[in-house]
Amino acid sequence: MAAPKNAPPSADAKAVASKMHRRSRSGCFTCRLRRKKCEEGKPACKACKHLGLRCDYKRPMWWSNGEQRRNQKELIKNIIKNTQLSKKAAQAQQQPQLNTSSPPPLSHSVPTSAEAPFAESFPQSRCPSEGSPYSQGCDFTYQSPEGYFAMPPPPQPYISTHPQYPMFSPYEVDIKTEREIFVNDIPTRRDSTISTFSTFQPPPSAHGMSGYPADSWVQQEHFESTTEEYTEEPVDFNFFEFPHGPITPNHEAVIDVEDGDKYLLNHFLDKVAKMIFPILDANQHGSARTDVILPALESNKAYLHCCLSVAATHMRTTEGVTGEQIDNDVVRHRYAAISELCEALGQDINHSQILEATLSMIFFQCSVGRPDDALPDIPWHQHFQAAASLVNKLELSTAATELSATGQHPSFNMTLTSWIDILGSTIVGRLPVFADTYRELNMVNGTAGLAELMGCDDKVMFLISEIACLDFQRQFLTDEVVLCGYVESLAKAIGATEEMAGLVQNCFSSTGAIRPKQLAINITAVYRIAARIYLCTLVPGYSPTQPSMCHLISQFAELMNYIPAGPEGFDRSLVWPLLIAGGASVAASPYRAMFQERCDRLGDAANFGSFGRIRELLRELWGRNDAAALQGDFQGVRWRDVMQQKGWEFLLI
Repeated sequence: MAAPKNAPPSADAKAVASKMHRRSRSGCFTCRLRRKKCEEGKPACKACKHLGLRCDYKRPMWWSNGEQRRNQKELIKNIIKNTQLSKKAAQAQQQPQLNTSSPPPLSHSVPTSAEAPFAESFPQSRCPSEGSPYSQGCDFTYQSPEGYFAMPPPPQPYISTHPQYPMFSPYEVDIKTEREIFVNDIPTRRDSTISTFSTFQPPPSAHGMSGYPADSWVQQEHFESTTEEYTEEPVDFNFFEFPHGPITPNHEAVIDVEDGDKYLLNHFLDKVAKMIFPILDANQHGSARTDVILPALESNKAYLHCCLSVAATHMRTTEGVTGEQIDNDVVRHRYAAISELCEALGQDINHSQILEATLSMIFFQCSVGRPDDALPDIPWHQHFQAAASLVNKLELSTAATELSATGQHPSFNMTLTSWIDILGSTIVGRLPVFADTYRELNMVNGTAGLAELMGCDDKVMFLISEIACLDFQRQFLTDEVVLCGYVESLAKAIGATEEMAGLVQNCFSSTGAIRPKQLAINITAVYRIAARIYLCTLVPGYSPTQPSMCHLISQFAELMNYIPAGPEGFDRSLVWPLLIAGGASVAASPYRAMFQERCDRLGDAANFGSFGRIRELLRELWGRNDAAALQGDFQGVRWRDVMQQKGWEFLLI
């Protein structure tokens, strides 16, 4: 007999109902895996912070595979178990008389600086400090003189979940390839397939935990009741106004590419994409990929061809791929990108996409290629003229000041334009195109988003723009007193930014992750010293052997101790300040030992991209100036003169 509809539920029904879990459609995937209610905190929910895991609101790779999902679940359980055991051990140490039967403590010895987990990757510079004329008078007031070695070792449960640079999460992209068969120039058949490109690697399983019950959780409520162990810097994940608008969590990228070019796209996504905007990825984890690169690859043909050409150049440079095919790929996609741009310009449509592709053609080449690579193309500064015209047509420079006045976020394309404009103008010796815009932003304490994109505080970048203006205008200034007055005024402005800056110190958290705000402080300090060096070179009678210049170069070399080195470091994000300081260093300068050491740490990565280009430029410059110094000529030549004589039209940023 069927029970009446209004009858009270039985005990068994209540038990079943209590075990039922309604899957959240907006919570993070880690909480969904645990079948826990997610409080949906941004950028990471409370549970994920306590677990020390990446909080994914977009579908992670392990979610789409049953085996990988079980591995992820097992990993989380092991972390919970280990953390609770550690907590019990700590309580046992504090109150041994109350708990004599507790398990032995899980102690971790604190290594010395030579044994620290990052000591091998990021050693201190071997540049001379005591007894060297280039360190006399240096007065550092930084809080952590030992640099980045002051950080404690990460706790054992977090080692497998926090890679050394946890900026790039695994991702997958659906790549659409098409093939068409022609018979006597008549299309007869067209095949279309979609395959998935994946960078996922299964997480390592914790040793010694395989016997733990598969479906039992250890103190699931533990992390909801404990306080946070590590403080995290707040990050604005929606800082920029991206040209493609926000990407929904369920969006899956589908990129149309010919079958023969699929390997180039895979190489770009796997090897090149993470090199392009490392500071942006450090500030807004994965933003460069999800908000900038993938949407443009989907919708912008010129951008896609540019990326394929860059991928071919990088593959030829780093993997030793040679032959007619790879050379043709480089040129073919470069020309295809330019053709797409010319067609759109001729139709006077899609101005935002044209600007986006033009900026990519200018900027992406900075990450790949060797100094002797020669593209049959117009130089970057001529491409930038077209980009500047598009910026004016889209009124992005005007919008930048208006948005800053209202506290709104800047346009990403305008921020990238500003980065290229300010530093690029110093390379070719011209006025920044949008110098007036930067001056207005500086006067109203506005932002162009430069700190979030490339690491240097906007005020310092705006002052570099002013120094570039003075560098150009000094050829028309006949009165040296007036010129020195401008130099003194700008020097005071640089000093004012230093007074408001934070302390330069270790930029790693206790878990080994990058602290983005501290990294920006350290990078800004490096740029600030480089700006001072650049300004001093404009003074009449400047010589690299002056005590004041030796002092600045010594400061610069010491500050580089606070920037992570090696292939996963940020040396390639500091090409411009390294160029400015290197151009003013002499044979006995501590800069040279520091620079050589960091080149050694980079390995082959020091030979390509903009870093490889300044390495070749400084080698040529130092060879000439050192030879001249032996003859008594300490003035030497400037790095810009060497570039002009060698015909190098590099964008060194």
